[in-house]
Amino acid sequence: MTETLRPVDGETSPQQSLTTAAARNLATTTKSVPQMQEITSRWLLRVLPWTHVGGGTYRVNQRRSYVVGDGRIAIDYVVGDGRITVNRGAAQARVVAGDLRELSFLRDFDDDEALSALAELFQQETYGAGDTLVQWGHAEDRFLVIAHGRVEQRAEGQYGDETVVGVVTDGEYFDQWGLLEERIWDFTARATTEVTALSLRRTDFQNLLERIPSLRAHVEAYVASGAHTRDGEVPINLAAGHTGEVELPETFVDYEVSPREYELSVAQTVLKVHTRVADLYNQPMDQVEQQLRLTIEALRERQEHELINNRDFGLLHNADPRQRVHARQGAPTPDDLDELLSKVWKDPSVILAHPKAIAAFGRECSKRGIYPANVDIAGHQVPSWRGIPVLPCNKIPISDTRTTSMILMRTGEANQGVIGLHQTGIPDEYEPGLSVRFMNINDTAVLSYLVSAYYSAAVLVPDALAVLDDVQIGL
Repeated sequence: MTETLRPVDGETSPQQSLTTAAARNLATTTKSVPQMQEITSRWLLRVLPWTHVGGGTYRVNQRRSYVVGDGRIAIDYVVGDGRITVNRGAAQARVVAGDLRELSFLRDFDDDEALSALAELFQQETYGAGDTLVQWGHAEDRFLVIAHGRVEQRAEGQYGDETVVGVVTDGEYFDQWGLLEERIWDFTARATTEVTALSLRRTDFQNLLERIPSLRAHVEAYVASGAHTRDGEVPINLAAGHTGEVELPETFVDYEVSPREYELSVAQTVLKVHTRVADLYNQPMDQVEQQLRLTIEALRERQEHELINNRDFGLLHNADPRQRVHARQGAPTPDDLDELLSKVWKDPSVILAHPKAIAAFGRECSKRGIYPANVDIAGHQVPSWRGIPVLPCNKIPISDTRTTSMILMRTGEANQGVIGLHQTGIPDEYEPGLSVRFMNINDTAVLSYLVSAYYSAAVLVPDALAVLDDVQIGL
């Protein structure tokens, strides 16, 4: 007679089938390849046209132009003898003397003592929101550097209406030419936030010229050259619209004597995998292949980050100062993007923005009852503005004050735009511009692979790239 199993105390019924935990030991699970949250769409790498750089260096030959700097003068905040970067309200702002070479007429001036003496002449001024810094129609009696805050420049239109013609923020300045000659302010500058400014009075500057002969000689030579009346590229002399036998102008196209060169940058790492793992645990997925795949994904993410943020070639740091605009009210509005498009109006290709900035722009459009259409790019429906795709890029940084930037560019060599640079055909190439080189097996049986990606980016002409700064993303 077969004995029936009885439940023990605390059990409601006896176990009648195999548990899933036990069965799982004998079953083959369905599994995914290793996942990684860091992987993004990397739109910048996808939309940039890539140019092969055979010698590792790409030279951008351009028509000669009048040199400009980055449009900003660095500011130090000093308490006593120590410099600080916070608590501006308790600190004295000072211009960094060497950065005064940002001014066109001091570009090549090499007398550091004279620049230090000039920096000492700046006086700190503070303004509340709504205060007027300079008034239209008054004499330009001083040069102003905005240490901190936001200032709107407004001018009167043809019919008496007032319009915003510029926004000036930290490190930017106006108007250097009033130091050299008598001028009248052609706009009113009004603080939209609390503002700390550093001012240099024209009379103080002129007195310094009398005391420092080297500075006076440099400025006089600059004025005599007529460079302060020029802007942009060196002109090509032409004649048009004439009749009869007129004497035609003679000309030639002058090139930059020292054109900019971009050297390929590199992102590298050494991937290590134990031979035991590579030999025994390679089914159904090759462990070395998966390790390599995720390593390459991380390298490509770093590559895009560098193309945005690198000081030497990154897009955020290589925009011409005349190609930078500021958000007027904080959050990005249709007006701001239209202003950005006015900077890259010759066949603009794409707008890059942090996903939070895109969301902020969407909210502003909704407030105005505007619903931008989507466009198709590489089989994806993406938002657009004026038909220009607006693509997410989380490599564009967000500041501690929750501000960010938006980038507009024209792409391609044929369009004199922005291009990516890499070299193909390199030894042990795994992907274009990326190599995976076996290094060795060490004494502990660990395999080593050198993984390298070579890249850079070049802006062929200044109006191929524009940046909208101080974009407030909100919540």
